[in-house]
Amino acid sequence: MSSEIPVDPPSRSLKGKVAIVTGAGCFGDGIGNGRAISIMLADEGCSVICLDMKLEWATKTADMANQRTGQETAIPAQGDVTISADCEKAVALALERLGRLDILVNNVGIAGPSGTAVDVDMAGWAAGLDVNVSSMVFMAKHAIPAMLRNQGEIKGSIVNMGSVAGLKGGTPHLLYPTAKGAVVNMTRAMAAHHAKDGIRVNCVCPGMLYTPMMYAKGMTDKAREARKARSLLGTEGTGWDAACAVVFLASNHARWITGAILPVDAGTTAAVGTSLPASASVNG
Repeated sequence: MSSEIPVDPPSRSLKGKVAIVTGAGCFGDGIGNGRAISIMLADEGCSVICLDMKLEWATKTADMANQRTGQETAIPAQGDVTISADCEKAVALALERLGRLDILVNNVGIAGPSGTAVDVDMAGWAAGLDVNVSSMVFMAKHAIPAMLRNQGEIKGSIVNMGSVAGLKGGTPHLLYPTAKGAVVNMTRAMAAHHAKDGIRVNCVCPGMLYTPMMYAKGMTDKAREARKARSLLGTEGTGWDAACAVVFLASNHARWITGAILPVDAGTTAAVGTSLPASASVNG
């Protein structure tokens, strides 16, 4: 029996693997989750399709990744992940240019409309669910058949971006925690559905990250300090923190992990606290 156990530990390297990262762009030189994930995947030897609605932003991410690696391993692509045909084209691009698909990171997400059930705009509600939830289904619908072409026990890895807002209440608006809660349980369902085919599906739930998504509209020092205070460590996370968790779950170091919901929140979900101010409620 002992001879069946590998002598060497699993490699962290993603050399020879191909990934699609949705929402890979970011304004200017900022480091959002998608950009950080794309760069870190490339650092580990992975070829990456950097998919974003704004080709300029995706191109900047690809350029940053390629500059670090010294190779053209990151490819920018434009697409709207709420449109099935665009998702299909992204998968086709990976297969045509890179020959395979191993990793899908469903990173696209928006805060969506404000308000409670009493006053939320329902058109905005539907659009928010399309972006935050349905887009992940569209991408998986086209990515999983491509992954099934791969050899080996584990044929692919999907990482969905959730949020601590999807794990607990206390947020001031209804759409965001509802959508992220759906992502959490969708991850578990996908993991159960596709495990027999060798597809792992996991979820990263960031806490109070300081990313362009958060500070683009401005954030007071008071709100920023309140976000830090909510964590047990009393510190502030960045897109790199979320990316570290995603790259781990995508890699062979997590080969025996599926259906996992991983908070990256400096302990926020481990403590009892009060509601956040509206300006500090969106994660990542």
